[in-house]
Amino acid sequence: MLLYTTIGTDNIDRATAFWGPIMASLGHDPMTDLGAGWAGWGKDYDGGFGFYLCPPFDGQPASAGNGGTFAFPARDAAHVRELYALALANGGRDEGAPGTRDYYSPDFYVAYARSPDGHKLAFVFHHYDPGQDHG
Repeated sequence: MLLYTTIGTDNIDRATAFWGPIMASLGHDPMTDLGAGWAGWGKDYDGGFGFYLCPPFDGQPASAGNGGTFAFPARDAAHVRELYALALANGGRDEGAPGTRDYYSPDFYVAYARSPDGHKLAFVFHHYDPGQDHG
């Protein structure tokens, strides 16, 4: 559906330290040779989806969009908890602990976090069965 996503940051080292472990856990390899001030994971344009970090092109401070969420698929509920823990351990902040929500279907297991730059993330396993969760 998408070719790539680029989000702005004013601190590429901090952003890379946050996003790198999450992308690795999701199975996305870092891209190389992107140039100074850039980081990325995933595939090139002809190979699939890419996720990039860089300073905003307009030279203004980076900011997160209100209401925007980047949702990442998890393998299972344990992976949701792992991704959430990675986010918090690498400078992110809590926006909703792992679990189900009354306003979603009971098989939708999710955790929410904010990146150090304020971007909202969701880690989602949408085939949750509490009887199969050994965590």
